[in-house]
Amino acid sequence: MADALPPSSDPSVSGGLYPLSPSLTREGGGGFNGSRIWITGASSGIGRAVAIELAKRGARLIISGRNKEALFSLQASYPQAIEMVLPFDVTNLNANIAAAQHIKQKFGGIDKVFFNAGASQHMDIENFQSETFVEMMRINYFSLVFGVEAALPLLKASKQPHIIGMSSMAAYHGLPMGEAYSAAKAAARNFLQGLQADLKDQGIKVSIVCPGFVATPLTAKHNFKLPFLLQPEQAAKIIVAGMQKYKAEIAFPKPMIWAAKALNWLPSSLKIVLLARTKHQVQAKNSRALPEV
Repeated sequence: MADALPPSSDPSVSGGLYPLSPSLTREGGGGFNGSRIWITGASSGIGRAVAIELAKRGARLIISGRNKEALFSLQASYPQAIEMVLPFDVTNLNANIAAAQHIKQKFGGIDKVFFNAGASQHMDIENFQSETFVEMMRINYFSLVFGVEAALPLLKASKQPHIIGMSSMAAYHGLPMGEAYSAAKAAARNFLQGLQADLKDQGIKVSIVCPGFVATPLTAKHNFKLPFLLQPEQAAKIIVAGMQKYKAEIAFPKPMIWAAKALNWLPSSLKIVLLARTKHQVQAKNSRALPEV
């Protein structure tokens, strides 16, 4: 993981390959035509799908992630829309600030930023390791905080500033085997909720994305059937529709979100029993799915 971005002359930072042309035309529109949008975690999963959806709608995109090959492959598919590729480590504050400087030099500012980078890791209570919590907070929470610090000056120059941050359905309640992940996602959601009020007077809208299960490299780790599983393209359409409406919370699919929120309405003693039972069911399914050795 790099500590900071290379100078702009480095070939890993693509910004001048596809200069903006006044005669440039793109398909789609839908409220994003010409909008300068920065997306992190764009090399796969939801981030990649959102980048494609916005590219079709005429946005001017900056995409970031750590997988350079995947980022440049995506740019090659949408060269007119994806004007800059910035691979960097989102968990490094200096790298975030350096990325924002590259964007400022080319675009002057941004209109929207989608902080999508994230990771998931299950907890093993029999082998409790605090490092798992540190890692989940670094990737799912502090990367968001660092990104906001870097992006705020760029957003303040926009007439339609908008922050979109990734949280999760897991943010609504602590989950067994998912203590580290759900705690980090809850921290991200609380942080974004505070920003919604704090940035209101500055005219900066903040949207919180709370998806259920989406077929990405993160959910591929699970050995059991995921309820209401969506494909990244389906999730992207929902997220982009929410972005267009500046929705305060973009939560989906509805049955999963209702169930997650309903947990908080139940008596604590009942919640503990239900969650413990769910854990045992998942463990049983996982053990049956393991191959014999």
